[in-house]
Amino acid sequence: MMITLQRKLRKNAEDPNYHNKNCTRRVSIRDKLLVKEIQEMETMLPSTCSVKFKDPHKLHEFYLSVTPDEGFWQGGKFWFHIYITEDYNIAPPTVKCQTKLWHPNISEDGDICLSLLRQNSIDGLGWAPTRRLKDVVWGLNSLFTDLLNFEDPLNISAAELYVRDKEAFKNKVRDYVIQYSRSC
Repeated sequence: MMITLQRKLRKNAEDPNYHNKNCTRRVSIRDKLLVKEIQEMETMLPSTCSVKFKDPHKLHEFYLSVTPDEGFWQGGKFWFHIYITEDYNIAPPTVKCQTKLWHPNISEDGDICLSLLRQNSIDGLGWAPTRRLKDVVWGLNSLFTDLLNFEDPLNISAAELYVRDKEAFKNKVRDYVIQYSRSC
């Protein structure tokens, strides 16, 4: 899939009529970066993740699935829509969780609280041009294990339930997994 854009660039460069055509469309810097980054990301995917491109010619938009193999969300499959804007890598990708779940750092509407997805973050761990897509993938995957944050939650109700009654939290997570995110 990621080779598609690279092949297209090469084919266009080899076509003697390409530059003579009334074609003003250029390959953006974002798209050039993405060819390399998608290859890197796919070779470094965690075993619990997979990537799906609806259109292999659009490397700036894809879906990531995370299937945790441990923890509260084990047995679920969670889909994230990732969109990379033209101002990438100055700005972070836009990420939205497509699967409804009960999580302190992901709202029921799919908004995500993850420092590296913020242009400016209080903790200094926000987006920087040195970050890559693989960092986004690993960050999203880690929300189900070691980056789980009950101290600064997006879903306050989920965090409060965890603090008040861990067993009730676990049961509510399990109910959401069964209802909304069964693995195929």
